[in-house]
Amino acid sequence: MKNNRNMKNKSYLSTFLLMLISASTSIGQTAYITNSVENTVSVIDVASNTVTNTIPSGSVPYGVSVSLDGTKVYISNQGDSSVSVINTATNTVTATIAVGSHPNGLAVSPDGTKLYVTNALAETISVINTTTNTITDTIPVGYNPWGVSFSPDGSKAYVANYWGGTINVINTLLDTVTNTITLGGCPTEIAISPDGSKLYVTNFCNDRVQVIDAATNTLIATILYSHYPIGICITPDGSKVYVTHDLDSISVINTATNTVLTTIYSGAQPYGISVTPDGSKVYAANESDSTVTVINTAVDTVLNQISVGWGAVAFGNFISSFSQPLGFNSMNIAFESVCISPNPFTSQTTIAFSEEQKNTSIKITDIVGKEIKTINFTGKQLTIEKGEMQAGIYFVQTTDEQKHICNKQIIIQ
Repeated sequence: MKNNRNMKNKSYLSTFLLMLISASTSIGQTAYITNSVENTVSVIDVASNTVTNTIPSGSVPYGVSVSLDGTKVYISNQGDSSVSVINTATNTVTATIAVGSHPNGLAVSPDGTKLYVTNALAETISVINTTTNTITDTIPVGYNPWGVSFSPDGSKAYVANYWGGTINVINTLLDTVTNTITLGGCPTEIAISPDGSKLYVTNFCNDRVQVIDAATNTLIATILYSHYPIGICITPDGSKVYVTHDLDSISVINTATNTVLTTIYSGAQPYGISVTPDGSKVYAANESDSTVTVINTAVDTVLNQISVGWGAVAFGNFISSFSQPLGFNSMNIAFESVCISPNPFTSQTTIAFSEEQKNTSIKITDIVGKEIKTINFTGKQLTIEKGEMQAGIYFVQTTDEQKHICNKQIIIQ
């Protein structure tokens, strides 16, 4: 009966709230929430936990993903099989992209150039060029795809096929499926460890979270549950995994031991869940009482409940990994004019400019805004060494002689 319970048109008709923290002057300032019954997106100021705006969307808005630079939000609309593109500066829909039938999850590649959209009824992935907002490829996948996640280096994407009981592994350079992992049951959502070594998959029908070795594509651990696990996220340091259950609770898993540390009781029927970039808070969307639960990860207790639109359910990685640190000015030159590659990196990366630079200031800060180093640069290309910087998220601000500014995120593994 669990399959029948889940097929209360949840895959197509229930609301999946996806909150995204976009580029701002403080970490995690803004969240975007889909209200599928109302066909709108609520904008939340996370600092005050208040709804500040409501944006009309397509029919039955469902999945959400934010661009790497935090300037755009992408929303899958199941009712009209489209993706809405929201400009976060104006909170308006600037483009609508037709995709396959009943789009579910979305994910932006780490370099921000591609958007993958799972199409449940079409059994495909739509590959979207984020610069042109056009479909560049369509990838056949398994039966009823739901969650999709990119590896930290962007070389692979993983797709959970709900009714197929499988995970497809996609080579993102070729946009083709290169492997299929059979799990059985109903794989729903995927969280990937920060180092890319493990996948954590919720399996709704089998009441469990399954852990996959990304190097070998093999199942290495199973964590048993009850109450139908659905949403999943992992903290930036990789130490804890948070899992929502269909019956009003959230489990916290210790990734070192694959055991449950504690259970947190949230609102009615929590679904999607995600963590802020600094790892201090987790947000979970509660479908039946249309609220969002805010959790303090230091003590794993509820901080707040935010009222949102009717039928809130989060699905996918719905909080942005990008946030502008304190002391950084807003970006006012083209994001594409500065390229950082590889990103993420382990030892060094290269900053490349589209035009020759003269006396350009390059400032690197950590996630809380502490300045790491400032470099005065002339030329078109500069190599940045990891040096004494630890693994984590950092920010690069470039300021040229005309005071044009561009902010980028870098990730050290």
